[in-house]
Amino acid sequence: MGATKHPGVWKMLTVAMCMALLGCLQAQELQEHVSIILLGATGDLAKKYLWQGLFQLYLDEAGKGHSFSFHGTALTDTEQGQKVIAKVLESLSCPKDVASDRCAELKDQFQRLSQYRQLKTTEDYLSLSKDIEALVQHEGLREAGRIFYFSVPPFAYADIAQKINSSCRPSPGAWLRVVLEKPFGHDYLSAQQLATELGSFFQEEEMYRVDHYLGKQAVAQILPFRDQNRKALDRLWNRHHVERVEIVLKETVDAEGRTSFYEEYGVIRDVLQNHLTEILTLVAMELPHVSSSGAVLQRKLQVFQALRGLRRASAVLGQYQAYSAQVRRELHKPDGFRSLTPTFAGILVHVDNLRWEGVPFILMSGKALDERVGYVRVLFKNRACCAQSEKHWLGEQSRCLPQQVIFHIGHGELGSPALLVSRNLFRPALPPSGWQEVEGPPGLRVFGSPLSDYYAYSPVREQDAYSVLMSHIFHGRKDSFITTENLLASWVFWTPLLDSLAHEAPRLYPGGAENGHLLDFEFSSSQLAFSVQQPEQLVPGPGSAPTPSDFQVLRTKYRDSPLVTAWPEELVERLASDIEAAAVKAVRHSGQFHLALSGGSSPVALFQQLATGHYGFPWAHTHLWLVDERCVPLWDPESNFQGLQTHLLQHVRVPYYNIHPMPVQRHQRLCAEQDQGAQAYAEEISALVSNSSFDLVLLGMGTDGHTASLFPQSPAGLDGKQLVVLTESPSSPHHRMSLSLPLINRARKVAVLVMGRLKREITMLVSRVGHQPMKWPISGVLPDSGQLVWYMDYEAFLG
Repeated sequence: MGATKHPGVWKMLTVAMCMALLGCLQAQELQEHVSIILLGATGDLAKKYLWQGLFQLYLDEAGKGHSFSFHGTALTDTEQGQKVIAKVLESLSCPKDVASDRCAELKDQFQRLSQYRQLKTTEDYLSLSKDIEALVQHEGLREAGRIFYFSVPPFAYADIAQKINSSCRPSPGAWLRVVLEKPFGHDYLSAQQLATELGSFFQEEEMYRVDHYLGKQAVAQILPFRDQNRKALDRLWNRHHVERVEIVLKETVDAEGRTSFYEEYGVIRDVLQNHLTEILTLVAMELPHVSSSGAVLQRKLQVFQALRGLRRASAVLGQYQAYSAQVRRELHKPDGFRSLTPTFAGILVHVDNLRWEGVPFILMSGKALDERVGYVRVLFKNRACCAQSEKHWLGEQSRCLPQQVIFHIGHGELGSPALLVSRNLFRPALPPSGWQEVEGPPGLRVFGSPLSDYYAYSPVREQDAYSVLMSHIFHGRKDSFITTENLLASWVFWTPLLDSLAHEAPRLYPGGAENGHLLDFEFSSSQLAFSVQQPEQLVPGPGSAPTPSDFQVLRTKYRDSPLVTAWPEELVERLASDIEAAAVKAVRHSGQFHLALSGGSSPVALFQQLATGHYGFPWAHTHLWLVDERCVPLWDPESNFQGLQTHLLQHVRVPYYNIHPMPVQRHQRLCAEQDQGAQAYAEEISALVSNSSFDLVLLGMGTDGHTASLFPQSPAGLDGKQLVVLTESPSSPHHRMSLSLPLINRARKVAVLVMGRLKREITMLVSRVGHQPMKWPISGVLPDSGQLVWYMDYEAFLG
C-alpha cells in the first residue's frame, strides 16, 4: 500500500531486486578454480606417473567449468627443481585419439599452468596459500578446492600435514583433498599410529589413500561387471558354484636397487596386504543396493570382518637365490648375512560367510618369476559329464570345457587389460562406450583354452592407473581409495601372520624360467604346501641356521606326566589328532563324547585345526562344554563362548542341544550369586555327564600359574564339593565362572596346552614346584584316575 502511494519507493525496490538478481547470476557464472599441489614433484613416482596423470586430468576436464593451477613442490632448490620439472613437462604425451595440433595446444596450456616452488617451512606453505588466493582474486574466480598429493616417504606425512592444516587450507566453502601413497604402516600398530597422527589434522573425508591397483582398468571393471551381469551371476557367484579364486601378480624383475625398502617390507607387505587384498574385497563383497562410495566401502569392510584368521600353514614363502647377496652389497651387511625376507608368497584365504564359506582364495605374488602378469581368475565347478569325445566339444556349447571369468590386469600373453568369460558360461554385458569385444591372434591360449573359447573384451582406450585415480580424486569418488577403517581392518588380518613368519626361512629359488616346479604349491582345507621337496643342501650356506622343519615332535616327561613338544603348527596338529582319537574311542564305547574347552587366545589355532582338518571327527555325538567363562554377555567379543562360536562352532555340525554355554547371564544379570548360575551348570553336568567325568578337558596355563579361571591366592574352586564356582580375576573382566579343580580332576583325560615365549618363565617355575594349588593352581591338576598330558611348543619349553 505504501509503494502505490510513493512511486519512487517502488522504483528503488525494483532496481534493488534487479541488482540482487544480477549479482546472483554473476556469482553463478564465476568459474571454479582447483589448485593441485604435488609434493615430491621431482621424485621417481612423480616423474614416471603423476605428472602424466595430472596432464590427463587436464585433458579430460579442460573447458568443463573449472580452471586449474598445478604446483610442483619439493625440498629441491628452486633453480634445480625448475629444470627437472621443465624436462618432465616436455616429455608428456596425449592419447592416440587426440590430434597432434590439439595435443600441442593443450600441452602448452598445461605447461603455462604448472610451476615449481620449494616447499619446506611453514612460511613456504603460507606463501603458497596467499599466492593461490591472489590468483583466484585476480582472475575473478571462485576457489573450489585444493588437492595435495603426498609423493613423499610416510615419515614426512605428519610434519607436512601439520603445515597444511595450520597454513595452507583453502578458503571457507572450498574443499580439501589430501592424497597419500603407501606404505601405510608396517603392521597394525604402526598403521594405527600413522592414522592417528593424520586424523589430528584432517577429516576422514579429506583423505584419499592410494592403492594404484584400484585404478587398473581391469580391476576398476570388477564391480561394474558384477553389477551389469547380476542376473547371470546371482546364481553363480557363490560357494555352490565357484571352485576357487586366484588373485595373482607375477614379476620378472628382482629387487636390485630397492633392497633397503624390500628388507623392511617384503612381498607380503609390498603387494599382498594391499593390492591383492583390495582386489579380493571387490570380488567377494556383497553388491550394495544403492551405488554410492559409502555403500561400497561399507561392503568391503564387511568382507574384512568375515576373513578367517591366517595361520602359519596358510602360507608358502620363497626367496630368489641372489637376493641375500644383493642385500649384503647394497646395505653393507657382513659376508655371513642371510636375509629371511620373502620375495615370493602364496597365501590361502577363506571368507567365512554364507556366500563364500569353503571357497579357497589364492593370493600369489613374487619377484624373479618366469613371467610378468597380473590377473584375477574365478574358476567355476564343472559338474558336466559329456558323452561325446573331446573333438566334438564346441566352445559355445560344451559344458565340459572349463568355465571361468578372468579379469586380466595386464602384461602376460594378452599384453593389455582384458575381461574374459567362458563362452559356455554366459555372454556378458559391458558398457559399450568403454569396452569392446576383441579377437586375439590365432593360436593364443589362456589357462589351457584357446582365446576363441572366451568372450573377450578390452578397453576402447587404455589408461594408466594414476590417470584413472586422478580423475576419481578430482570428482571425489572415495570408493577407489582406502579408508582408515578398512586400512586398519586389513592390518588386523595380516599382522598375526607376518609376526608368525618373521623368523621363517623362505625356500630358495634360482629365478626366471629355471624355477621350474620349485614354487608350485597345493592346498587342502586350510593349509598350503609346496608340491615338490626342497632340494637337499649338501653344503650349508653362510649363516645357515636350523629351521622349524629340522625339528620333530618330541615326547618326554614334565611334572612326571607325558609331555609333547613341537613347533606350534605341528603341536596343534598333534593335539587335534589326539582329541579326535579320544572322541572316536569314547563314541565307540558309550555313544557320546564330552569335551570341555578353555577360552583365551591359545586354543584358537586348535579350534581352527579341528574345524578345517578333521572331517572324521564325530561332531554329531559330541557335547561341548566350557571350562570357564567371563561374566559378559555371550555375544560379547570377550566371551569365551563367542570365541568358540567364531573359530569352531560355525564351521562344524554339532547339534545345538549338545552345546552347553555357561549360564553367566540370568534374569538380565551377570554372575549374580542369587541367580545360582554356577549351581545350574553343575546340575546340568551331573545330569548329562556320567559320574561328572568329562572324557577330555582342555586347559591352558597363565603366566601367573592360573588355569581355567582358578587364580593364585584365591581359594574358590581349589577344593571342596562344588563342581562349578564363581571366581575373581586380577585382570578385566574380573568376574568369572569356572569348573572347580575337583571336577577337572575327575576327567578321563586332561590336556594342558602351553604356547609362546611369554610362558617360558612360568613353565620353568612350575616344573620345580610340588602340589601347591593356592600359589599355582595349575600344580593342582592331576586327574584322580585319568591321564594328564602336557602340550608345549618349543618357545614355551625351551625359550
